Amino acid sequence: MTEVLARRSFRGLATAEAIDAVHDELDGLWQDAPFVLDMDQMTFATAVIEAASNIVQHAQPAGTLPVELGVEISVQPALLQARVSAFHAKPPFGPMDPVPVDNDSESGRGLALIQALVTTVTFERQDGTNTWVLSRTSGA
Repeated sequence: MTEVLARRSFRGLATAEAIDAVHDELDGLWQDAPFVLDMDQMTFATAVIEAASNIVQHAQPAGTLPVELGVEISVQPALLQARVSAFHAKPPFGPMDPVPVDNDSESGRGLALIQALVTTVTFERQDGTNTWVLSRTSGA
């Protein structure tokens, strides 16, 4: 198993305030892992915030419980990874494919941005939770 050099997490209601908390966790992560290159920090943080913001803006509750945002971020040698989850949420509607940048549609642009900023994006759905796993190979 690969050694985790730094780790941060957040879980709370999917609100605008949650995005601020995720920003704070990312800031703390970079303090814990100052060896991560600035470009990797910036691009990875942008992808994580975009994924979290998409949950806050678009996730719909699957039942009576409100949607919660969960973010688990880790730094490993040469790899940054985040699991960005929507707990108690309906499955996303529509295709999970990014929209080309020259398309006038607003839907799917966040996924295209995320995919441009990280090495891989995968999606999992289990027990009422939607999770996007973002990975970026780091130059650190």
